[in-house]
Formats: sequence, structure tokens, C-alpha cells
Amino acid sequence: MPPRKKPVRRKKVAPASVGLTAAQTRNASGAEVDRLASQIEDDGGAVLGRYNDPFGGKPVVLAALPVEKVEPTPYQRDPSDAHVKRLMGVIETIGRFLDPIVAIRDDGQYLTPNGNHRLQALKKLGVRTITALVVPDPQVAFKILALNTEKAHNLREKSLETIRMARALAKMSDDAEKSYAFEFEQPSFLTLGVCYEDRPRLSGGAYQSILRRVDEFLDEPVAKALKERERRGRKILKLDDAVSAAVEKLKARGLTSPYLKPFVVSRVNYTRFSKATSFDFDEALDKIIASAQKFNVDRVKQQDVVRAGGGGAPEEE
Repeated sequence: MPPRKKPVRRKKVAPASVGLTAAQTRNASGAEVDRLASQIEDDGGAVLGRYNDPFGGKPVVLAALPVEKVEPTPYQRDPSDAHVKRLMGVIETIGRFLDPIVAIRDDGQYLTPNGNHRLQALKKLGVRTITALVVPDPQVAFKILALNTEKAHNLREKSLETIRMARALAKMSDDAEKSYAFEFEQPSFLTLGVCYEDRPRLSGGAYQSILRRVDEFLDEPVAKALKERERRGRKILKLDDAVSAAVEKLKARGLTSPYLKPFVVSRVNYTRFSKATSFDFDEALDKIIASAQKFNVDRVKQQDVVRAGGGGAPEEE
């Protein structure tokens, strides 16, 4: 793991000095956007307008799309029924849908990387059409995770979406995993994503403090890196087994807290006290797993757990 870089201070910019003027955003043109607009019409949609993005100057088509032709990208999180119902209620109450989804065209169909809850709400309401910002560049679908603000991701959702994205990229790219650092955000999301696929109720937050120190993006093609992620995931699950066994022993002694698992992890995670800037993943995990397997519950008092209560994620996320 390379040394952590000091955060770079963002240079101050003069107000209203970046990007296009309002007039420059008007009437995006060019062969790429013309072709997309024509395809949208051929697919049964309607082009409502086209413009240049005011920040980067890239063309965007505002379109009305037949709702049956729009689906979520296959690697994103599953929709929350409760959130879909809330959106349905809001749309019905105000009588308007005012938040277009982002979409890319894929062989006559349209994939939305960040609008699945809105899409499902409209489908359940029986709506025929959905408005969308259709972007000509299909690679935007892999960058949208970092921009997703529709509903805050919890760690499980973020990790599952990231590993699904990696599996999709593995089929279409020979680039190294580390070249997708922006899209994936953190290497721990990939490792935990594998874990959540196998163990949906995993308390992944308990292991973030370890993975932040010992995990890193891999300099291997994504397809090959996935095999290593699966191997690393199995190590985390082995650690979870040892930690869970220690937690059960603590409960048997009458100790209670939603933070028992993070408490045990904090006691066996030697990296949190180390001044080292890099760790070998296997060496660190093997040492931590061994500590968890030998964890002495007889030396733990209830007040120890209480004092540590605010220091980690609760057992269930």
C-alpha cells in the first residue's frame, strides 16, 4: 500500500469563471449528438432539446423515452421498495415528474445508471414515458456511481454495486483494475462486495478500518483482479467467522452491545496502532485472524465495551 498522499488544496477560482456561458450551452451540434438524436426518434422517443453541459461542454440530449425501453444498468444496487413507494407518493401528490434520469443508449434500449428508483416508481404508477438526459458517451455509466445522489448508499449497497461494475467491465476491458480507481472509489468496496455476495448480512463496516490500511487497487486486468478479490474476500469471511465466534462467547458471558463485533475487531487489529505506511495483505490478515481466533473473552468487562461503543459501526448496517 503506497504512502498516503497529503490532500491537495483546491485553488480558489473567481466566481462565474469556469465553463460555458448560458448562450454557449444552447443547441449542441456534431455528428455524434445528431446520430443519437436520430436514434432516439427511431426508437419511439422524442427529442425535447439538446445542449452542451455547462461545466465540461459535452453534448446532452433531453428526451422523452418510452418507459418500457428503459432499464437500470445490471450492476447497480437493487431498488428499495420503501423508497420507491415514497417516490410514488410524492409524484402523485405534486402531479409532476420533475427529475429526469440519466440514460445511455444500448442497441435500441436505454440503461439508467442512477435513476432506478425513479424508473421503478413511474413503472408502478403506469406511466408511459420518462424524461431522460441521454448522454452519447456510454462510459458515463461506469462513472455515475461517484455522482449518484438519488438515495444515499450504505456500505453494503456501495460494495455490491462496485463489484457488479467490476464484473461488467471485466467482459469489455483489458485495462488494469487500478485504472478504474475513480469509478471504484475504494479498493475495500471491491473486496467487501465479494463478501456481501456470499454473506448478505455481513457487518462489513467492522472491517473497513483494516481494509483501509491493507487493501489497494491491483495492477492486473480487471478479469484477473476479480479472482484476487474473491480470494481476499474469503480471508475477510474467515476473519468474520473468528470474530463472530468471539462475539458469541462475549454474549454468553452476559455482555451486550450493538458494537460487540467492531469492539473485537478493534482489539485484534494491530494495524490501527502501527506507524507503517504499507502492509502485505496476507501477512496482515493472517496475523489478525490468528488474534481473533485466540481472543480471550475472560479479560473483557462490560465497561470496556461501553467505552468503545461510539468507535465503530453497529453490528447490522
